[in-house]
Amino acid sequence: MSNAGPPQVAKAPSGGSAAHAVASVGATDLIEKYLEYVRVEKRLAARTVELYALDLQKLSSFAAKVPVALPDVKNNHIRRWVAQMHSGGRSGRGIALILSGWRGFYTWLGRQGLVASNPVQDVRSPKAPKPLPKALAVDDAVQFADFQSDDDAWLEARDAAMVELLYGSGLRVGELVGLDVVASTTARGWVDMQAAEAHVLGKGSKRRTAPVGKVALQALERWLQLRGPSGTQTAAPVAATQADAASALFTGRNGTRLTAQSVWQRLKRRSLMAGMATPVHPHMLRHSFASHMLQSSGDLRAVQELLGHANITTTQVYTRLDFQHLAKAYDAAHPRAKLGRKKNREDAP
Repeated sequence: MSNAGPPQVAKAPSGGSAAHAVASVGATDLIEKYLEYVRVEKRLAARTVELYALDLQKLSSFAAKVPVALPDVKNNHIRRWVAQMHSGGRSGRGIALILSGWRGFYTWLGRQGLVASNPVQDVRSPKAPKPLPKALAVDDAVQFADFQSDDDAWLEARDAAMVELLYGSGLRVGELVGLDVVASTTARGWVDMQAAEAHVLGKGSKRRTAPVGKVALQALERWLQLRGPSGTQTAAPVAATQADAASALFTGRNGTRLTAQSVWQRLKRRSLMAGMATPVHPHMLRHSFASHMLQSSGDLRAVQELLGHANITTTQVYTRLDFQHLAKAYDAAHPRAKLGRKKNREDAP
């Protein structure tokens, strides 16, 4: 008879967390199990699973350099790695996508009882710098506004009037298409030709008044002469269901109110016909209005009012555009500009 005792059972380290109990499970095994979960149970697309795998390989690489097991990763580790990725040139958006993948991984580990809390939960990616709004140069904006297409007179008059209001008054495209021919209690907006003012309903249902220049008024007069009572290119009567569309200042060929998408398409087509270097869209004309006003007047508060911005910090982005304009003028005109600015760039760390 053998005196051998019962087989020994490996015990988890006493006092350890659930993560320590699976210390023998390597990072590769955990990642593979998670990828199988998202592939089979969540049924994510193959490309998404592939991207998750790349992000988790990066996580594993970071952890191995500490070194720390994946279940033992803490919040301070994640923040340090985010800083490293950011300093290495990774964009804020790219880091946000990586964090999303990591966050899902640790959520799954939590459901398996392998971590007590998610170390990625309250970590956010660095804010990406807001791109400067695209604005046309003054000469390009004037060239575009003065352009006359070979469209029929009805379309040409309508599109020219739209361009003049977008660039001349700084309207948003939603404000433009919301304009009615005459003022009423139900109108979202209208143009007072006598007072040379556009009354519009802007963001947050806030009303404001924008000035309408002489050239824009002339363009509107030409359009109203050709528009017709029903807003169509024909004299067909307007059905009761088309009453609202018939009151619209800017309409399509069939008399329905022009949509924002249609305005985008018309301006893009017009800019290509005008030989512009880049396609023009409605908001580009609004940006051009703001930038050119600021360059000429330097009055940020006035530009804020004209644009209908609730907060002046929204308007301050145009000061950056204005500085770009001044910097270009400096580089082009001052005899020491190019040498000095180039030297500064070379001396920069």
